[in-house]
Amino acid sequence: MYADHKTCTALIVLLLALFSEHVHAELAKGALAGERPRVIVSTDIGGSDPDDFQSMVHLLIYADVLDMEGLISSPPGGGRVGHIHETIAAYERDYSQFKQHSPTYPAPGRLRGLVKQGALNSSPIEGFSQATEGSNWLIHCAGADDERPLYVLVWGSITDVAQAVHDVPGIKKKLRVYSIASWNTAMDQAARDYLYKNHPDLWWIEADTTFRGMYVGGNQKGDLGNSAFLKQHVSGHGALGDFLVAKKADIKMGDTPSLLYLLKGDPDAPEGAHWGGSFVKTDHGPNYWTDNPDPSLNEGKYPGAKTVNQWREAYLRDWQTRMNWAATGM
Repeated sequence: MYADHKTCTALIVLLLALFSEHVHAELAKGALAGERPRVIVSTDIGGSDPDDFQSMVHLLIYADVLDMEGLISSPPGGGRVGHIHETIAAYERDYSQFKQHSPTYPAPGRLRGLVKQGALNSSPIEGFSQATEGSNWLIHCAGADDERPLYVLVWGSITDVAQAVHDVPGIKKKLRVYSIASWNTAMDQAARDYLYKNHPDLWWIEADTTFRGMYVGGNQKGDLGNSAFLKQHVSGHGALGDFLVAKKADIKMGDTPSLLYLLKGDPDAPEGAHWGGSFVKTDHGPNYWTDNPDPSLNEGKYPGAKTVNQWREAYLRDWQTRMNWAATGM
């Protein structure tokens, strides 16, 4: 009996060690490991929710490890390209500080050239309408002579992605879509349903609840709290820090997990460990993943949210380091 107990304990310890080693190997990949992904962001920044401003600030702070190819203003609400330019203006004031730490930060002028206006309204019942500057830019970038996939992070409605795929279906072989769904889906259900029903081969992570791990649960002790972190480590840390806090004084940043997914973890393996969540494949097509329904990964009523918030301290401390770059003399 004693020997059996010892054997079982040793086996459990070994399995835990192997699992930890596997997770560590997965997290060793990603943009922070030098694997530069091509990235387009489609956002409803400036609409009804200020957390898109927070996520855009976070994106620009990590722009040195990404190959940024597009910043598209998409519906719903009153979001327009001017709101993206507003964020870039704050970035420009911190640019010289960031460049001292990483020479690969893109120049503000280059970022401005990536800003495109997408659809102003949701799609009609068909799920597509007229081409936009944003949808045409998606097609243009997907057609570039570059073997790498093009990651499209959708922070608002998926309107322009649906339009681009409708107009040139062949771009699907290059696209890797991570959409923050939930409320955003309801703002253009027709575009989402068009893609889901007519393009089941599209590589697509559709996060309905996982993203909420950005601000719900996880280690929120001391300075890691949603308000405390911004007050101590973001406010007063450069123009971007003050800009973010002025928009919203506590962490929401519900779109940020799409970026975190690219920073730490193997982006080609949605079921693996990532700062931005882990997902499950369904029987819908060969390349579709969504929230993990395992009850042990729920954070309250949100399936999969623990696959994000379990890394909360790690991704916040990394962000803290970069916010210090924006603060003069730090």
